[in-house]
Amino acid sequence: MPDDCSRSQDFETRQIHAGAIVDAQTRARVTPIYQTAGYVFDDFEDGEDRFAGRSPYRAYSRNDNPTNAVAGRRIADLEGGVDGVVVSSGQAAIAAAINALAASGDHVLATRSLYEGTQEMFRGILKRQGIDIEYVDDDASEEEWSARFRPNTKAVYTETLPNPLNQVVDIARLAAVAHAGGVPLVVDNTVPTPYLWRPIEDGADIVIHSTSKWLSGHGSVIGGAVVDAGRFDWSAHADRFPQLTEPPRPGVASFVERYGRAALLAYLRAVIVLEYGPTVPPLSTFLLLHGIETLSVRMDRHVQNAQAVAEWLQERPEVARVHYPGLEGDPYRELALRYLPRGAGSIVSIDLAGGRAAARRFLDALELITPMTHIGDVRTLAIHLGSTIHAKLSEAERLEAGITPGLVRLSVGLESPRDLLDDLDRALNAIDA
Repeated sequence: MPDDCSRSQDFETRQIHAGAIVDAQTRARVTPIYQTAGYVFDDFEDGEDRFAGRSPYRAYSRNDNPTNAVAGRRIADLEGGVDGVVVSSGQAAIAAAINALAASGDHVLATRSLYEGTQEMFRGILKRQGIDIEYVDDDASEEEWSARFRPNTKAVYTETLPNPLNQVVDIARLAAVAHAGGVPLVVDNTVPTPYLWRPIEDGADIVIHSTSKWLSGHGSVIGGAVVDAGRFDWSAHADRFPQLTEPPRPGVASFVERYGRAALLAYLRAVIVLEYGPTVPPLSTFLLLHGIETLSVRMDRHVQNAQAVAEWLQERPEVARVHYPGLEGDPYRELALRYLPRGAGSIVSIDLAGGRAAARRFLDALELITPMTHIGDVRTLAIHLGSTIHAKLSEAERLEAGITPGLVRLSVGLESPRDLLDDLDRALNAIDA
């Protein structure tokens, strides 16, 4: 049975209790790992009802597993949504959300500051599927945004705090633009997590997470999540979203008629996740749930460490620029104060004055900080963007995206700040050694 966790309770309570299952057989307090492919039907009619969606019980673990359901409900609760579903990765969550909204021949508007891995998917597999992603500058005027909408536009897609340059996105403004155009706003909220920022409160309709990052926090699992805010009026835009507003087959009610506010999430679970099969293993979700239970405590320390590291790096002559909106003078400082009062996250990116050669010497000299591709770990991680994540782009494309030859991303972890600064000092001194 799920915990009756009211949203009137504080975040720190809900991150432990929301959506939890007390197993009916064993009364286990910790949500169990339901490592099973399927579920026993009571009789012939029960099997028929489960496949028809008339039964509250599950048919198959590909799209509905008790352990995974707890995580989906908990993340949705923390974000302020009506329901959520967990999938095999953050990329799978993005693909699932876009495919739930758009099909071949459709159009999606996106902010230009998106993470490169997402853009690679947009210009790769989604383009081959016939979905046209059009980019608009984050700070483009409302008139310019509005002029880009087409009859086949199905969504506006953005991130709250894009990685690696931390351009804080004005979510409330984009939500107004999207809704004026008759489409939902889809927001990737991986970097701040719902502890630092809940974009649904600013008008977002669908929230994406790579649960591999801060929600888990320990760097041991891969996963993703999609949360439905339950506020977009699909019926008011029935022609644009027939998959939700029209009967899927004769004699069956539409998803809006059956599921109301949670129609999109129901469609995503019953159609997209079932048919594509991006299932996350229950063991991975079990570990994710243990990470979420300490999210607020960890994020406070992540932010504290990141702020200290960013301020210290700002004073170093080897560093031409620090990208961190928690700093005085950062171009996104005002938006950060508005949207991120608890802190500006824990990604700190630095542009080393000596370029690629300096980045090589810096990374090779690190001893405590780990050079690898990942973010949101308890450990502090570092990576040179131009030679790894953005390596497929031309030099001109990298520069246009703000990826300079000396750009290094730090995902600041939970170690002692003194030890982190000692390691950074050693690595910076090695640049000119």
